[in-house]
Amino acid sequence: MKRETMEYNYDWNLWTILECASKTNEGFCKEYHNLLKYVPHYGPVLEAFMRFGQPGDIFLKLMAGYMKMCVTSKENGKFTALTSFCMAPPILYAFDIVPMCLEVWTVLGTIVLRRGTTEFLDYCCEVGFTETSCSAQRGALGAYLAGLCTQPDFIVFDSPGICDTNANSFAFASAFLDKPMFQLNSPPTLSDERATKYHRRDFRNLITFLEKQTGKKLDFARLKEIVGEIKRQDEIACELFDLASLVPSPLPGMYDLMLYGGKFMMGGTREYTLLLESMLQTAKGIADKNLSGTLSGREKARALFCYIDHYTTNARFWYWIDEHDISMLGSMLFTFWQKDVVYAKEKQDQTYDIDDSSDEAIIDSLADQVSRMPMVKQIRGPYDAPGMMLDDTLGAARVLNVDFIVYVGTMGCRNTWGVIKCIARDLEKAGYPTLVLYADGFDDRVQSWESITDKLNEFISLRRIGA
Repeated sequence: MKRETMEYNYDWNLWTILECASKTNEGFCKEYHNLLKYVPHYGPVLEAFMRFGQPGDIFLKLMAGYMKMCVTSKENGKFTALTSFCMAPPILYAFDIVPMCLEVWTVLGTIVLRRGTTEFLDYCCEVGFTETSCSAQRGALGAYLAGLCTQPDFIVFDSPGICDTNANSFAFASAFLDKPMFQLNSPPTLSDERATKYHRRDFRNLITFLEKQTGKKLDFARLKEIVGEIKRQDEIACELFDLASLVPSPLPGMYDLMLYGGKFMMGGTREYTLLLESMLQTAKGIADKNLSGTLSGREKARALFCYIDHYTTNARFWYWIDEHDISMLGSMLFTFWQKDVVYAKEKQDQTYDIDDSSDEAIIDSLADQVSRMPMVKQIRGPYDAPGMMLDDTLGAARVLNVDFIVYVGTMGCRNTWGVIKCIARDLEKAGYPTLVLYADGFDDRVQSWESITDKLNEFISLRRIGA
């Protein structure tokens, strides 16, 4: 790793950038636009959020608040847990544990830093971790392994049985950093009685682990406050999906990232509720005018990404969406399977519902929520089984009236790379033009953004999408 890369802590560096960015809307409009001249690289990232008004401003503040909480956790006497995007954080917040989500920190570095996270990706390999593992974890993991981030007290994740490269990242971190680790497991089925009992017992074992590591019992009064926020957040998310099904969709493309990014960082907190409320109010205003959420207000096509988004530097992916008047209707990361969400109307057995009638009911509800997080739900079994990747993609495509579907992953996504050609074939048979991009959502060295946009533009032109 270059000497200059190690001059500043990775997490501190990103926090200071986003902290300054979150304050730019506090001045006059003229001051903001003059500021953009002095940040030629970072300006497009800042503008990517600020152009959506209040929701973008709130999201920047949410990110800055989350990052500050991670960076200052030790001096504030808080425990820290290295965790994954598919591990819902509310139970950690109930213990006053700071969740340091590897994938979130990777996305932040990939989008914000001009150099991206390539050196941290490579550093993982230098210290002995496999280069075929997922870049979603390695982008930030390298910084943690190099001692350039606030160090975790323990590690909590839930991808065993779902994604081996995700699970191996946390197992390697546990061994390398010599930190205690707890892994929630996931059987190949989801909603049968045996699987439900397994998930709930496993979740209670996690609570026992957290009590042992923190030296304190679970505070159910605090947990009930968090669960109250979750219920409100689920209600708003369901309303946002109802709006997304309208033609044209009034949801700005960046809502995709804001909805799931906010949930991965601060799900169950008041800050995330405020973000969703602002997003909903703005989207309703756009819908009342019968406009699209794109910058032009026009909708030429509707896109669904069946796995993850692309996180190239400067948020260029979302600029491309807007420039082509495409409504971005989400990805697998956009789906959480709340009881009343529009894409689950005929799949109620696959949803979760927050029951706060008793302490035991709350724990069962949180266990059900975790077992249905993105990726955890969709790739635990055969790709074409009920409730798995193909079924969920087709269901969302029908409800959201999509015009085309795109697959983007990472080079380490062995579970999805093993079946994506079959999924694309079946989606095409169902009438949905499907493009498979041989790219890495976090590493532009695999396929450049320019090459990706060439492929996207060629696909849209040849298939006459939006024509």
